[in-house]
Amino acid sequence: MIERKELKRSAKQVVKKHYVFLIVACLIAALLSSDFTYSFDQLSALNEETAQTQHNLPSSSLDASDVIAEFLVDGSQASEELAQEITDERIENSTDPIFGLTNGVFARIVNALTSGSIYIQIIQAIASIVGSDSLAIVILIGLGLLFIFMIWFFIQNVFTVILRRIFLEARTYEKVPFSRYMFLSHVKKWIHASFTLFLTYIYQTLWSLTIIGGIIKHYSYFLVPYIVAEDPSIGANKAITLSRKMMKGHKWECFKIDLSFIGWIMLSGITLGLSSLFYSNAYQVATFSEYYVTLRKEAKEKGIEGSELLNDHYLYEKASVSELEKAYPEAKDKVERPRLKGVKGFFAEFFGLLFKEGKEEKAYEEELKYYERYREVADVYEGKSYPTRLFTIKESDKRVIFDNLEPMRVYTIWSVILMFFIFSMIGWLWEVSLHLITDGTFVNRGAMFGPWLPIYGSGGILILLLLKKFRDKPWLNFILIIIVCGILEYTTSYVMEMNNGLKWWDYTGYFLNLNGRICAEGLMVFGIGGMAFAYVLAPVFDGLIKKIKPSLTRTLCIILVIAFISDMIYSHFYPNTGEGITDYAYINRVETL
Repeated sequence: MIERKELKRSAKQVVKKHYVFLIVACLIAALLSSDFTYSFDQLSALNEETAQTQHNLPSSSLDASDVIAEFLVDGSQASEELAQEITDERIENSTDPIFGLTNGVFARIVNALTSGSIYIQIIQAIASIVGSDSLAIVILIGLGLLFIFMIWFFIQNVFTVILRRIFLEARTYEKVPFSRYMFLSHVKKWIHASFTLFLTYIYQTLWSLTIIGGIIKHYSYFLVPYIVAEDPSIGANKAITLSRKMMKGHKWECFKIDLSFIGWIMLSGITLGLSSLFYSNAYQVATFSEYYVTLRKEAKEKGIEGSELLNDHYLYEKASVSELEKAYPEAKDKVERPRLKGVKGFFAEFFGLLFKEGKEEKAYEEELKYYERYREVADVYEGKSYPTRLFTIKESDKRVIFDNLEPMRVYTIWSVILMFFIFSMIGWLWEVSLHLITDGTFVNRGAMFGPWLPIYGSGGILILLLLKKFRDKPWLNFILIIIVCGILEYTTSYVMEMNNGLKWWDYTGYFLNLNGRICAEGLMVFGIGGMAFAYVLAPVFDGLIKKIKPSLTRTLCIILVIAFISDMIYSHFYPNTGEGITDYAYINRVETL
């Protein structure tokens, strides 16, 4: 008999050891609705009620379905007028300035979706091809259903396997790399795993048509995601049959373990799902992972048919030193992280910045490159993470687009100065181009007169230097980039307005804006652009800059700095203003044309 308390004790240790990583994994599962759909039920209901109150919208407000119905009855013109009426009503009744609905790409997307105008445009496009409005609607509905099915089949459905693989590796190893989310892709079994889970769902659905079969078969097929997580190549029917055999005599036991979490589910309801999101979801999966390991061991001891297919030994016990030496020969000789001494060592370590280009610095750069390549396999060699080269299915090599990007590199002060101007000029070109496209006229954007917007360059350099220690964690780095850029943009807007009494940008009316100084749309652009800068553009620019003669690089930097300081001093007394720059009445007139 399996001791439930022992399973839960082991599960708590796993969650404690990998708390943040496993909580994030379960949060992703809840967001994808592949598991724990109840976690967001209370929050969704609360958000819907709050949104309705904030926007003063009655429960009977018209929506996209009414627009489509109007299209069928009275045609496209009447439906477009109704969609515009819905949009105007939402804008008029919106009382929360944060959720602006008048300006920006996000606002237009929200308006198009909520009013139904986007569906009318799609229907008209399809109707122009097939020659029938009714058939176009049928096709649109079919495409919508197909899209929903594809999302479920390839993402929501298969994530249950990915989640369980992560938990199984977490119980044995100290580290689970973020790349393990893509382990099915690496072994080229993503579609195969999706089909296995899909077939399981079909069987489960058919059994649900009986009085009690659905409940029984739910526990009969309970281990399928775990079996596929261990061996994604196993046939769909074989995985289902093996689960059924392994669960024989254990279904009631599994039901009782499931029932033992009823208190946590009730607590989730009281805490609006927060307790489940921040603990009990991970605790539950960890418990059932321990349960699967126990049943797997029992199946092998009893010689249950099909259990011989479960042969991923390194998922449950670490490989020997000799096995790891054979699989990872490049990691045999330990490589220490290179370090510089003194102040220059501090800046190189925490900010990735070098102030000189001497022999010592160049040697440090080369040693750092070698160390980063070693570190990729060091954790595996030391038994801290799963040895993918010893997996039962050979994993394909990573496809590297740029072999010499090396985002963890260090940068010289001259390279950083040049990249400040490069990114400032890219930002200037971006905003000038946007204004040229929307208005058809050239406008020198920014408070200065030169071809640069320093907020872009400052943001890029802050991302490059301030967030250097987080560059090996892309998901965290992305969040921090948004935070840093948000603080920088808000502060810059506030200071410039206080000094000159003018606004050089205003996001009032944009969806999710804060006092018109920052908005979600802009921060998302900064986040994506910052990631591109840190992981692609900066390494590429640095490589190109290093090909220039050092004396020429220094001369160019000095000239640009002098020109920039001169522009900054002059602009302080005579800032760049006018139509398309600080005249927002003019900008609003342009947008309404």
